[in-house]
Order: sequence, then structure tokens, then C-alpha cells
Amino acid sequence: MKILMNTGGIAATNSFLVADEVEKKAVIFDAPDHTTSPLLDAAQKEGWEIIGLWLTHGHFDHVADHELIRSRYPAVKVLIHKLDEPKLHKHGASFSLPIRIPPANADGYVEDGEKLKLGRYEFEVIHTPGHAPGHVMYYSAAEKVLIGGDLIIGGAVGRTDLPDSSYDDLVRSIRRVMKLPGDTKLLPGHGEISTLDEERENNPYVQEAVE
Repeated sequence: MKILMNTGGIAATNSFLVADEVEKKAVIFDAPDHTTSPLLDAAQKEGWEIIGLWLTHGHFDHVADHELIRSRYPAVKVLIHKLDEPKLHKHGASFSLPIRIPPANADGYVEDGEKLKLGRYEFEVIHTPGHAPGHVMYYSAAEKVLIGGDLIIGGAVGRTDLPDSSYDDLVRSIRRVMKLPGDTKLLPGHGEISTLDEERENNPYVQEAVE
């Protein structure tokens, strides 16, 4: 498994490209504005086919580059949890944005416990509401990799002061995720890559949630 990361856009959001180098298949996880182009260039250079844009949730800073990805890889499948799909249709309604994000349609929905294939690798969808009702994480048990979105973000957690967010749901989601193996690598929506053990040791919000 090859993992590439780029950070950018209005909210300094992380985008990840995960590839099966043998089968030449790759997926983009989240698409911040002005951020995914270098990942697409890397995929093209390596001869990897981008088969999906798998979204952790629908907030603008995680979906803004969707049109760019589709323009370069028309067959890409955009996946999101059904509870967050409405956000794809109304970007800018809750925020005053200096960028234009065209409306998007999902090609499919992900559900809790669903298994997704990326070449030889398998990711399990974990529904982790709180920051957003349709927030999900993508977990590869074999590779001990968790693409985490905005649940746990490098010493902090996702905000819960938004109209459809819930602190209680966030706490329940954190407790669930922290039951995974501690050496699982966490690829967050913001901040640096860490492990669940590191977050347990250093993140006061996680510590409070799991007490």
C-alpha cells in the first residue's frame, strides 16, 4: 500500500491518495480546494487509475476539488454517507466562501460495516457521527491504517458547534474508534499523521471522551 498526502485549501485540510501499486488502482480520500492536483499528477506518473473519491463527510473543505478529480478521471466513483450527501448540493449555504464549489452528486452511499475494495486491500466503513451526522472513517485492519476525517485531528477533535453536529455523538464515536489497535496509523483531516496510542497519550479531548 502506497500512501501520499497533500495539505492545502482554505482550512489547511489533508487529502490522501492510497494506491495498490501492483494492481495500479488508487482512491482519493477527501478533496480540499487547490490540493488534489499534485496527487492526481503523481497517480498519472505512476500509471495508477483513480477509481474513487471516498469522502469522510460533506463539509466544503473536504469536497471542494471534486470537479477537478472527475474532469481528469471521469469514471471515478464519489462515495459518501447518505446523511451527509445533502451538503454536496448546497456548498456555501452555511459559510461565506471565497471559492466556488459546484454542486456534486454521489455515485453511491457508504454504510457502517460496509467493506470496500481497493485492489488487493479492503477498507471497512466506520460510521462516526458527531462532527457531522454522516461522518465516516475508512479502516484497513490488515494495514493498520485509519483514514479519519475530522473525528480526531492531531491533538484535537472536530468541532461540534455546527447546526447538525453533536458533542454526545462525537464522544460515542471516539470511544468506538479508540477500541481499535493502538498502533493503528491515523490519517486525520487536519494536522499531522499519528497513531491511536499517541492520541490517547497526548490528546486531552480523547482522554476526556474515554474516561
